[in-house]
Parts: sequence; structure tokens; C-alpha cells
Amino acid sequence: MSQLIVLSAIGTDRTGVVQDITKVIMACGGNIEESRMTTLGAEFAMLMLVSGNWHTLGKLERELEKLGEGDNLTFSIRKTGERQIKEDRMPYAVDAVSLDHQGIVFGLANFFASHDVEIADVATRSYAAAHTGAPMFAVQMAVNIPSSVHISQLREEFHELCDRLNLDAILEPVKA
Repeated sequence: MSQLIVLSAIGTDRTGVVQDITKVIMACGGNIEESRMTTLGAEFAMLMLVSGNWHTLGKLERELEKLGEGDNLTFSIRKTGERQIKEDRMPYAVDAVSLDHQGIVFGLANFFASHDVEIADVATRSYAAAHTGAPMFAVQMAVNIPSSVHISQLREEFHELCDRLNLDAILEPVKA
């Protein structure tokens, strides 16, 4: 019987770190169901959903501990179950950009939480504007809106929030 774990890893970024971690997962008989990996500053960070039987996952935990000791990686493993799909939710995409300032992600998260909108995925990045070099900040989100929410009302309130936060943003349905 297949079980699921969430595996997180953080360590100094270097060439081959993804290969080393995925080699251990494969050697133990684990299967990567989903993953997110990125470099943040000089650090490498990874989140994975890995499936396998109880023996596979036990072996994986031991082998990752060995890899971590010798490679300056910190692993965390947590057992989980299948994600419960809420069928009364509509998938929407949020794309926002602004001059970089404190509180952008909090403002968006607070808005969606107060409207019972589930945030499924978030990606942010800072960059310099093309012509001016001004510090910019971009946010992309995948959200799930309850079918009971009146979309035009939500969109209007969302644009009011964006005006207050000085964000140029869109909220649009995800097209399959």
C-alpha cells in the first residue's frame, strides 16, 4: 500500500544537489509525485511529495539523513495523506507587480483569507525594472474561490485592495 510523505530540504546551493537527492529517492524505491525546487540567496530549497510503501519511506529517511550529514543539507519528513478536493471551488490566477515595498504578500493573503479563498500556490520574485533599475516585486498565485462567492464583488474589492497597495494586478479564471 502506497503512503505519502512531504520532504523538505534546505542547504547550500551547488551543482548536482538535485541529482544527489533524487538519486537517493530512486534508490530507495520512492516516487516523486510533485515537487518545487528553487535557489534562495545562496541556499537551495526543495519541497517534494514522495510516495512509497512503509519500508521504502523508512529506508529513505535513513539514507537522506546520511546524505545530509555529509553534504550540509537539512531534511524534514512528514507523513501526509491525499489532498481532499473541494469541488465547490473555482480555480483563478492572480498576477501582480509593483514597486517593491513591505506587506504585499501579507496584504494579498489577508484579503483572500478574509473571503474564504484558498491559496493553492504562490511564487514571488524581486527584480530591477528594465529601464530605470527601480526595485520591483512580482507575485503569481493560484487561488480557489468558493462557488458561493460573487465573483464581480470579489473582483471589485480585489481591485480596491490593489489600488491601496499600489499594485498592478489581475484576477482571472484558469482556463483548462
